[in-house]
Amino acid sequence: MTTPEIKALISLLDDPEVAPHIEGQIQYLGESIIPFLEDSWQESLDPQQQERLANLIHQLQFEGLQQRLRVWREGGAADLLEGMWLLNTYQYPDADLQALNRAIEQLRHEAAELLVPGLSPTDQVQALNYVLFRVHKFAANTQHFHSPANSMLQRVVESKRGNPLTLCVLYLLVAQRLGLPIFGVNLPNLFVLIYRPAEGPPLYINCYNRGLVLSRTDIEHYVRQLNLTPNDVFFEPCSNLDIVRRALRNLQFSFEKLQERGKAEEVAALLGILE
Repeated sequence: MTTPEIKALISLLDDPEVAPHIEGQIQYLGESIIPFLEDSWQESLDPQQQERLANLIHQLQFEGLQQRLRVWREGGAADLLEGMWLLNTYQYPDADLQALNRAIEQLRHEAAELLVPGLSPTDQVQALNYVLFRVHKFAANTQHFHSPANSMLQRVVESKRGNPLTLCVLYLLVAQRLGLPIFGVNLPNLFVLIYRPAEGPPLYINCYNRGLVLSRTDIEHYVRQLNLTPNDVFFEPCSNLDIVRRALRNLQFSFEKLQERGKAEEVAALLGILE
């Protein structure tokens, strides 16, 4: 369709008799029509029309996100950054993947300068801790633990505050680019990382506590405190798919806490795509 034809189509939304049919046509056109809808929203002086346009924009963006999430899953969920960025676009459709990539690359560059040859695994972890938690001052968002922003990697990078999962994801993305054998671990109630050296016992890293290094015994003690039966899942690496699923569950719970049921249901639908 030409630009005049698209604008004419959108203008028909003012007519209540044909609006439902026009909305169906607009949804068929997909996300490419969003800029025109946004222009109409800005030009409109009718609050009801603005709400109708805003709902259409959201529907189109949400349908596009669902499709991109399916493609990511079906492609093997190989890129963790992409998966977390897709989650990010639920709240922030204009989130810039390349800007996130640059931020992580800058952290990698700073950490690489400290990782001189011959460092022990513990010293390598301390080098990453220094860059993330002392230089850049990333920290736990204890004041607003259930804020949806804690599940949005873009917001975590901007605010320097996050929940256990997003702080671990940031750390993990930097570590992976440095070639370190660090992976995520799906502990109940707390997401941590594991450093698996070629020789010697693994180290566990609690990013919610500024990169505190733990032993397997510490993890076993934590599991016992929760009165849970030990499970390999609590000690071994999980997949990128597991991580993004958990991030979506956290986001769903945040919206439920805020009593934003519509958003919680939409996030549940996104989670269903990955399960």
